[in-house]
Amino acid sequence: MWTISADCATQVNKENLCLYGLPNGSWEVSPPAEEVPPELPEPALGINFARDGMQRRDWLTLVAVHSDSWLISVAFFYGARLNGNDRKRLFSMMSDLPSVLEAFADRKHGRDRSGVDSSGKSRHSSKRGKDGHAKSFRAAAPAAKEYDEDDDEEDEEEHTETFCGSCGGLYNASEFWIGCDICERWFHGKCVRITPAKADHIKHYKCPDCSSKKMRQ
Repeated sequence: MWTISADCATQVNKENLCLYGLPNGSWEVSPPAEEVPPELPEPALGINFARDGMQRRDWLTLVAVHSDSWLISVAFFYGARLNGNDRKRLFSMMSDLPSVLEAFADRKHGRDRSGVDSSGKSRHSSKRGKDGHAKSFRAAAPAAKEYDEDDDEEDEEEHTETFCGSCGGLYNASEFWIGCDICERWFHGKCVRITPAKADHIKHYKCPDCSSKKMRQ
């Protein structure tokens, strides 16, 4: 479980900050390393610059994507002298773990799970329960509660965005989405190569991640 230290909230107003992942699984906001070149690849610089010009959840998503890129660069920095097979094994081991973006989306969906089940997925399940088809939707996203951020919760506007479990993109009412019956995440149909016509013939949909995990077991 990735956690963010309490210092992040107080440090975020300073300029040129980086978000560093620590070996114990926590994260720390700090200025960039002074030595040039740095000992390790540096994370994205100035993650706080875009904060005031974006919706909070969009900003956190952007930070998560940059953090994933940094973790991958650090992993392959240490693996620079590995041969081809070992690099493939390293990448496979990394792929078995959730990315920062996935962890952020899962935390949001974990908080919203009751709202999704009661107003989104249950509605589609009741409509499709008799024929056993997979849960999918195009006209309405699952209901979502406000994302809690402790100290900042009172200052935030309520959001009802839903993120794609594959690309992290926000819900768009004009696009087709489908929900995984295993992990209960939602996906753009185009991201998982499922069309509305295909969804009508799927009894229980498993996303690519859940399908690959079952094959490895």
